[in-house]
Amino acid sequence: MNFFWRKRLIFENHKRAFTIFMDNLIYLPRSAEKEVLKLASYSPAAVIVGPRQVGKTSLTQAIRNQIGKPSVYLDLERPRDLAKLDDLEALLATYPNHLIILDEIQRQPSLFPELRSAIDRNRVAGRFILLGSASPELIRDSSETLAGRVAYLELATLSYQEIQDQLDFRTHWFRGGFPLSLLAVDDEISSRWRDDFIRTYLERDLPQLGLNAEAVLIRRLWTMLAHCNGQLVNKNTLSKSLGISTPSITRYLDFLEHAFLIRRLRPFYTNLGKRLVKSPKLYLRDTGILHELLSIYTPGDLLGHPSIGASWENYVIEQLFAIKPRWAELYFYRTHGGAEIDIVITKADIPQALIEIKYAVDPSLSRGFYSAVEDLKAEKKFIIAPIEGFFQKKENIIVLGIGQLERVYQ
Repeated sequence: MNFFWRKRLIFENHKRAFTIFMDNLIYLPRSAEKEVLKLASYSPAAVIVGPRQVGKTSLTQAIRNQIGKPSVYLDLERPRDLAKLDDLEALLATYPNHLIILDEIQRQPSLFPELRSAIDRNRVAGRFILLGSASPELIRDSSETLAGRVAYLELATLSYQEIQDQLDFRTHWFRGGFPLSLLAVDDEISSRWRDDFIRTYLERDLPQLGLNAEAVLIRRLWTMLAHCNGQLVNKNTLSKSLGISTPSITRYLDFLEHAFLIRRLRPFYTNLGKRLVKSPKLYLRDTGILHELLSIYTPGDLLGHPSIGASWENYVIEQLFAIKPRWAELYFYRTHGGAEIDIVITKADIPQALIEIKYAVDPSLSRGFYSAVEDLKAEKKFIIAPIEGFFQKKENIIVLGIGQLERVYQ
């Protein structure tokens, strides 16, 4: 068999496997279901935002029958559904007691004034659920036009807490939390999906969301961010490497953050009389995408990669955010004198718990950790490691596995 036909056969086999996978894909219940139902019980409109393919539509379809009223679903990317919104008043008159679900609402920002008028004329709970791929325009337009009339919910990728009964944490860490990546039939198809996701986001989705920049440039920036994942943001270095201005870097980072593709973790400031690091640290929001950008295609590649520690830190931080209660705020802490903590959990600006993240089954701690403990004086101290269960080290420091993360907030 020659090379061409062998490659074609491999492609056709993967294509067939992916089709079977899509046909048999199951919906995993989301912890956000209860929150959406709660929002629909008191707010006229709920806005669910998040990146494409994160599961916003699947979530809404799963809870439609629990809303307590009939519903109508319209996808604004379908011309037929979009045409039905040419006359919103007529649509609402046809379905006066229905929940109206509008998917990809960012494609029609001109609808926001009409939605405001419709809500004001008949202000009852659960009239609309608006789904949108994250965009600064969506947040701004809905905030200004629908102020006081909407409630927001960010839907992130699948957390380990949501899938721990189906998959182990190492698979979740390697593939990330996008459903079609995580639930793929094998690592090869998962990687192919993530590669397609990155390319589609760069070539179609980000420009549609309002990012006016060449796809090649944003790909280079995104890849550079993957390589400096977990490090302090240095806009000057990024600017020089890409040959663009620092204000442009600032604008692109802001856009990627609002699009839920990166996270900038802010430092914790205290009045300790110490010289503190004040630049944020940068992380990608999904470790599967991180690994694809780093050309890490198998779990074995990850184990031998120099970025494995930063990847594990990234993964743990995203899981901490996924289960974060409303009272908690997360920061990192670092002084120029060497004191450092990966995560400081605060309540009303008072440190409650200190967390160090280590990719080691029997982790050791540096002098910088103990210096930070002395500075911040939080009662609870944890190390998050790639283990099952938990155990206690000296000085009341508890080592937790990823399945025990809820303990840090208790």
